[in-house]
Amino acid sequence: MARKKYLVEKRNILNEIIAKKFTLQELRLFSIYLGRINPRDLSTRVMRLGINQFYKVMGIYPQKVNYLKEVTNSLLTKVVNVPNKHNRGYTAFQLFKECRVDEDENGWFIEIDAHDKALQLLFDYKRDYFKYELWNVLNLESTNQFRMYEILKQYEFKKERVISVDELKVLLGIDENEYPRWNNFRARVLEACQKALREKTDIFFTFEVHSRGGRGGKIEKLRFDITKNDKYTNQINIEEILGIKVIEDIKQEDEQSQDISSLDFTTESLTNLDKLSILQTASGDVDAIRKVYEMSKLSKVDNLVGFLVSMIKKDKLGELSTPVNNRRQNKFVNFTSERSYDYDEIERLENEQLKATVLGWDFEQTQLCE
Repeated sequence: MARKKYLVEKRNILNEIIAKKFTLQELRLFSIYLGRINPRDLSTRVMRLGINQFYKVMGIYPQKVNYLKEVTNSLLTKVVNVPNKHNRGYTAFQLFKECRVDEDENGWFIEIDAHDKALQLLFDYKRDYFKYELWNVLNLESTNQFRMYEILKQYEFKKERVISVDELKVLLGIDENEYPRWNNFRARVLEACQKALREKTDIFFTFEVHSRGGRGGKIEKLRFDITKNDKYTNQINIEEILGIKVIEDIKQEDEQSQDISSLDFTTESLTNLDKLSILQTASGDVDAIRKVYEMSKLSKVDNLVGFLVSMIKKDKLGELSTPVNNRRQNKFVNFTSERSYDYDEIERLENEQLKATVLGWDFEQTQLCE
């Protein structure tokens, strides 16, 4: 059973060997896995997520079965190299052994099971580990930011960490030939991570050159001072991201995905909105859909939900970067989702209360303002 605060407990050795070839989404998923299992209960080794939550975490869009297979297959190739204690040898094995996509009475889900060899890193440890609340990493926007948080969080209790530039690059997953110039590495990696952690996590850091070497005085080691960030509070609703049960239809098709435009959006077809999670995927706000649907009797729009989808599907079907006109205004919401509305289409609605609901405004308050 997951802990109430979705606490991630991670062994130090695991933190020091995971770096290259992990995407930001895969790092997020692995931390979610660690936050959902109980490291003192091996029976929790299988993690289940609703398919809609998995799509959201992994950034899968469009939601084609073939693309889903690519993502899950990639997860199964993630290998860690655990160094031997007494020599320079190592043991390599996969983190996960199985990803299963299936359906039960609650809808479609994905189950992820750890590899038997990886259990020694994930369960039954009593020392040499650190922990953090999951929300800290879900809002970070690059692998560098994500890894920098974990690299420094591991040493938060010491309040400092001295590390060579070369080792830091390895832990961040940066190729040795990347950022050969110190100024670029400082600006694009160190200072960018410094800003992100201060704004989005429970720690922040300062850094300085610790030692130089060679004729040119090449910077060899850095010192990081790690401080608790008391001013920042959790801005992510973990339950909303991971706890909502949705039912999503997955068509076993190679050529066609479950396209919003192919569904029947007539009012008569919407007898159970809870099962239309494709609408939630499209709009990111199933509550808004419910409100609009409940107000359908006040509107003269024949196909109300079809109208709602028409306002949002342009952006959700791959046109996020294409501005429609000057009357389109974007509204950013949590966890890198985006929604926009075309005001020209909204103005065609004759019912003022419906307009306010579609835009997310409080109708009574707008009346007072007038």
